[in-house]
Amino acid sequence: MLEEDIDLPESDEEDEETGSFEHYRFISDKGQTPMRVDKFITSRMEKTSRHRIQLAVGAGYVLVNGKTAKASYIVKPLDIVTIELPYQRRGMEVRPENIPLSIVYEDEDLLLINKPPGLVVHPGHGHFSGTLVNALAYHLGISQDEDAPDERMGILVHRIDKNTSGLLLVAKNDDSQLILAKQFFDHSIDREYIALVWGNLKEDEGTITGHIARDPNDRMRFKVFPDGSLGKHAVTHYKVIERFGYTTLVSCKLETGRTHQIRVHMDYIGHPLFNDDRYGGDKILKGTLYAKFKQFVDNCFELLPRQALHARTLGFTHPRTGKRLFFECPVPADMLSVIEKWRVYSNYSKQ
Repeated sequence: MLEEDIDLPESDEEDEETGSFEHYRFISDKGQTPMRVDKFITSRMEKTSRHRIQLAVGAGYVLVNGKTAKASYIVKPLDIVTIELPYQRRGMEVRPENIPLSIVYEDEDLLLINKPPGLVVHPGHGHFSGTLVNALAYHLGISQDEDAPDERMGILVHRIDKNTSGLLLVAKNDDSQLILAKQFFDHSIDREYIALVWGNLKEDEGTITGHIARDPNDRMRFKVFPDGSLGKHAVTHYKVIERFGYTTLVSCKLETGRTHQIRVHMDYIGHPLFNDDRYGGDKILKGTLYAKFKQFVDNCFELLPRQALHARTLGFTHPRTGKRLFFECPVPADMLSVIEKWRVYSNYSKQ
């Protein structure tokens, strides 16, 4: 239901947005008596509350024969009923860990985090502890084993990469999680990222469109398939903030939220993110052959040992009050220092 069916990367990277996953599938019997769809599901999922199922139906996560079902739908014989929820089943224990969180905003329904670079969002391959989810489990007082029937740790509404910094939205209850996730699906979330990319973009602003899927030749990467033969539709709008000659500072606004979307799209148009080791930005792509320039770039890489990408703003409608909220968090020091170095270098080169 959310923007994509994500096949999680086999790496320490996270996804810009969580997709929908078929958690449960039921086929009604030939002799099925007429029954409301929420009651039908409840009878087959005894450990899940009817209230939670009703929330899922109301938010559009329950399908009958492949189509979204209304709460009033009456299940008929041989109907195929599926529940697609906006998070993946964990399959592992989540233990609370006292990891400091930079909390931008919190109320009874949601939590907004300023995620530092280097923090993995979800436990997974190579990272079974020390993640943001472990920190949230501690902060919210939640602890579950891998067989927990009530997947309460599916509270993250979206994800950002391990080495991307910035705003991350967390739901604190089922109602908020389903409502906020639907906003991502409906493209009613406002998000802006700040990125430093290689090269001098030709236009001051533009839109990048191209299906994104996993690279068949390297499962750690994703790539654009312009003919639409693979992947899911993806749209990124960019606008130049400042030009430094060999690099450019840009604002990127997401219309969709595919895996590594900004990183993949900027690489696709020939302007990979500065120091993005996954997409070739961790080497000199523009500039001079002078040793001093190489030393300058190496110094920048040392100051910013990650891709130059920061989730700066996030706007959404509060799930309880209906009020439109907007938040902004400043670009972190590591990225700011490199931007300033490029600014000084650019001004010096013009003299």
